[in-house]
Amino acid sequence: MIILGSNSEISQAFVEKALEAHEKYSTIYLFTSNTETTEKFAKHIDVKFLQQTEVIEMDLRKEIDYTKFDHINSDLLFCATGYLGEGTEEGLYDQKNTELIIDINYAKLVPVLNFFASKMERQRAGTMIVLSSVAGERGRQSNFIYGSAKAGLTAYLSGLRNYLYDKKVHVLTVKPGFMDTKMTEGLPLNPKLTATPKQAAEGIYKAYKSGKNVAYVLPIWSVIMLIIRNIPEFIFKKLKL
Repeated sequence: MIILGSNSEISQAFVEKALEAHEKYSTIYLFTSNTETTEKFAKHIDVKFLQQTEVIEMDLRKEIDYTKFDHINSDLLFCATGYLGEGTEEGLYDQKNTELIIDINYAKLVPVLNFFASKMERQRAGTMIVLSSVAGERGRQSNFIYGSAKAGLTAYLSGLRNYLYDKKVHVLTVKPGFMDTKMTEGLPLNPKLTATPKQAAEGIYKAYKSGKNVAYVLPIWSVIMLIIRNIPEFIFKKLKL
């Protein structure tokens, strides 16, 4: 199994869920920009599940040497790479903040996903599980840079799913909604609309096993986004969302 964004609480919860469900992997490849933190999780997995892991440094803020990944093959990829960025009014116009949001959520991530998608295509087997966001369904003033990057990622995953269908590779797009994680720490989230990493892992694993194309972690978000998508623009642009 390949994990992109292995320091994400959702990634780690998914790994544990899969192993608790007695999934078998020769190696779990943990891609991370922070190897020290990931090594701790790798040791935890080794002790708890006797699972072999390999920690691989990959920082989407830097140039990526793909030759270091040539030896890696798997029929399951899980990606929770993401960067929310600075959400203040100043942050929305900050050039560095904008570049990081776009690079980490889309521009630098898509080539990595393409690299592993091509490997799965050649072996004619595999599933790619990638976390996008409900923020990508309609641009809102509170996070339009992040939302635009996630909208691009969602569109990419839809096209990739279409392209890989007859190559026997499946792509699952996950839209988590509000998540109780380090990335959202300090934000005023409605607890009824917020999922824990464990809840997310349970829902994502179930969607993966049932072969879903698109999954919301909490079903209520499909209703919320249906409403938001259908608000007329002349009304929507006046809303403080």
